[in-house]
Amino acid sequence: MNPQTATATASVLGRVPARDRLALALDVPDRSAAMALVERFGADFGVMKVGLELFLAEGPRIVRDIVSAGSRVFLDLKLHDIPNTVEHAARCAGELGVWLLTLHTQGGPDMLAAGARGLSDGAATARRGTADAGSTAAGADPSAEVPIALGVTVLTSDADAPSEVLTSRARLAERAGCGGVVCAAPDLLVVTNTVPGMLRVVPGIRPAGAPSADQRRVATPASALTAGADVLVIGRAVTAAPDPDAAAAAIVAEVAAALGSP
Repeated sequence: MNPQTATATASVLGRVPARDRLALALDVPDRSAAMALVERFGADFGVMKVGLELFLAEGPRIVRDIVSAGSRVFLDLKLHDIPNTVEHAARCAGELGVWLLTLHTQGGPDMLAAGARGLSDGAATARRGTADAGSTAAGADPSAEVPIALGVTVLTSDADAPSEVLTSRARLAERAGCGGVVCAAPDLLVVTNTVPGMLRVVPGIRPAGAPSADQRRVATPASALTAGADVLVIGRAVTAAPDPDAAAAAIVAEVAAALGSP
């Protein structure tokens, strides 16, 4: 299907601007580089993804700084440990004000449930603290949103995972109380049919003709939206492009066309 004529499948997010469907992967080594990307692209990418490299380099402060800059944070740590440890770590993430937090479904139902519970509890604690401090009303601050625990199903670098693994992990995430899943674009049909009410976050997004690098299962922005993606994660296709601003503008235009946005 031509990206310019594709129409996005209805999202569990409802009808929201293109900006709210786009996450920029901050795959950089330090705060200076990360905040430069937030400032440069924050108007077009409403969600900023913080992964292992940046979080380990800068710690929780980087999440606070991004939230303070007005962006939602997708904290992609793929937590996988005993339930008690994951619950406490997820609570800390909730207190930081993250919107999305990844938990690996291989951790099992108890771990996933503990992570979802900890994330919710941490966010509730943060909201109470904000209210006690007399801060601005909810809705003006990205950290005031209810956070979502995401179950990671199959990594985009894994080209050989059987569909039954994807189905069982998606159902596991739903039963454990996660609000969404992370899956590759080719898996969207299976995921949508298996857990239709869950948020679908899709990495491995590349414009037509862009190199896939180490990701084996990729898709264009429009094709992923048409297949049922809610949030698209885009990184090197923008940040490593010869002209990052032009690359970002082209992706935003493609997404807006798919969504029917002005």
